[in-house]
Amino acid sequence: MRALARVLVDRSGAAPVVALDGEIDASNVADVGAELRAVVDNRANGLVVDLTPTGYLDSAGINLLFALGDELRTRQQTLRLVVPRGSAIARMLAITSLDRTHPTYATVAEALAGESS
Repeated sequence: MRALARVLVDRSGAAPVVALDGEIDASNVADVGAELRAVVDNRANGLVVDLTPTGYLDSAGINLLFALGDELRTRQQTLRLVVPRGSAIARMLAITSLDRTHPTYATVAEALAGESS
């Protein structure tokens, strides 16, 4: 059976970049959360989560991102989200105010540079 989501990690920069490929929901959010948390060490300046390949994100996934952002903030690190403009995921982030709580970017390059979209 195929997993609902894959967590793809790139640790080549000061902030690891994690692409969430697939669907994030209540059935897999604990595993995805554990993988995201394992990626960030104390030397990182934060975490970039690329939601471009994410097909579905329910309230459990939104809650995970809020919690992860809060955890990073207490460690003086930043959660940066990459979200395609006009996508269903972008609308979800706007409805829940996640896009106002954590910086969002149109591309991974912008997120790494810290240029808000």
